[in-house]
Amino acid sequence: MTKFEFQQVDVFSATPFKGNPVAVVLGADDLTTEQMAAFASWTNLSETTFLLKPTSPEADYRVRIFTPETELPFAGHPTLGSCHAWLTAGNHPCGKTIIQECGIGLVPIRRTEERLAFVAPELLRSGPVDEALLNRVAHGLKIPLSSIQASAWTDNGPGWLSVLLGSREEVLALEPDYGSLMDLGIGVIGPWNPATDGTEAQFEVRAFAMNSGVNEDPVTGSLNAGLAQWLIGSEQAPQHYIASQGVRLGRNGLVHVDYENGKVWVGGSTITRITGMLQV
Repeated sequence: MTKFEFQQVDVFSATPFKGNPVAVVLGADDLTTEQMAAFASWTNLSETTFLLKPTSPEADYRVRIFTPETELPFAGHPTLGSCHAWLTAGNHPCGKTIIQECGIGLVPIRRTEERLAFVAPELLRSGPVDEALLNRVAHGLKIPLSSIQASAWTDNGPGWLSVLLGSREEVLALEPDYGSLMDLGIGVIGPWNPATDGTEAQFEVRAFAMNSGVNEDPVTGSLNAGLAQWLIGSEQAPQHYIASQGVRLGRNGLVHVDYENGKVWVGGSTITRITGMLQV
């Protein structure tokens, strides 16, 4: 058997078991694509990643990201979790900013004492959603079309289509018909009311990732990155805010969004919960 170092990292929450876990296999260059896909299916987490030697001279490491059903060119919480595992394994970046290589290209990551954060990659698809498709989304979410305040494509790899509702309460009340939306990845966001919801966050987010084999993802960096680019760019969100996600799944994810010098940074807590060895 061949052995590989393994970590399972909790991302986007400092509270144990309240974030989104990602399985990370380090030094995985000798694994085949088929073995990676089989292990990702076996872990049954929303994503499993494999750290490899970079092919770009600018990158510190390369990562491949798998859901239980498919490989993704980019995903947010696996980016932060993979970077955390790479750093805690004793690696050091070439510069002040860590550079991750993945299917979508090079992704800069910065670290502070509080958290890691990645630069939101350019959207592969943006702009308005076709009216017929938006009607289908509303029907699948079991809400009137009039409840959708705004919508846009926010796809940075996983295929996100996003809608803005009027409140946190509306977001948390959703009971989608997943079967009618199996080919879509839908992000839903709504503002917190400070008087009734508090001030820990400013938005509530839910991610319905049926097209990636996950009905609802606990806390989703890629979606929050796309949402921030859309909403900050259209002046529907401030340049600095915190998004809450995962409440309906018993999680307490907090995603920190900061717009600085033309770039959106998406960050959160990262903590290793499990370490061990993968035997193949």
